[in-house]
Amino acid sequence: MNDSTEHPPRATSLHDALHTHVLETGADPAGPWLTGLADDALRVARRRQRLARAGAAAVVAVVAACAVAVADGTPQHARVVRPAAGDTGNTGKVALISILPVTSSTEAACGHGSGGYTVRASATHPAFCVHADRARGMTDVRVTSAKAGKSTIDGTWQVEVTLGSTDRTRFAALTGSIAGAPPPRNEFAIVIDGKLWGNPSVASSITGGRLEIVGAFVGDLTSATAHDLALRLNPGS
Repeated sequence: MNDSTEHPPRATSLHDALHTHVLETGADPAGPWLTGLADDALRVARRRQRLARAGAAAVVAVVAACAVAVADGTPQHARVVRPAAGDTGNTGKVALISILPVTSSTEAACGHGSGGYTVRASATHPAFCVHADRARGMTDVRVTSAKAGKSTIDGTWQVEVTLGSTDRTRFAALTGSIAGAPPPRNEFAIVIDGKLWGNPSVASSITGGRLEIVGAFVGDLTSATAHDLALRLNPGS
């Protein structure tokens, strides 16, 4: 994304600095609130920039994120989330996600009309084609939340997605049904807007209703792409 104003780069720097601070301080109880506040600040900056590029003349009222104290004194995060628009390619609708069992994966771009998902070649990996079974999969799922962040294992950017109760049960059944299969049939394809965003393998049923999107390869996502994707997946306010 090519930003034309200084606000998003500055907001991104502040956002990353807050995330780094929270990781370094570890057990600080205010950590989740700080990272949530940083995420919302970055969303607000990007939203204002998109409106400016579109020539919006009206004054935009932004509902600021705030912390509310609960009975035990632990700060909880309250926020308003809006779908992305403009340079992310979104038209204002919340993006839906499909989770499909993989049937095959070959090292070549998909043929025209094959119904597969092509991952383009890069300097570090060749192109490959993934085919998945839509009939057995979960299609057009609206998630309950999506949050961008860095992996605590290797520091790469990812988007953590949480499913609703009904979809959580379906996801547990789907992952349980493919867990014992040989590769690549023990993988599931994560498809958003017709694009493959990952094909992780599973060793057992995933019952928590959460999955992490890292891209076709670990390290594919940047801070900007991870936050844009999370914003597009989040339910509207």
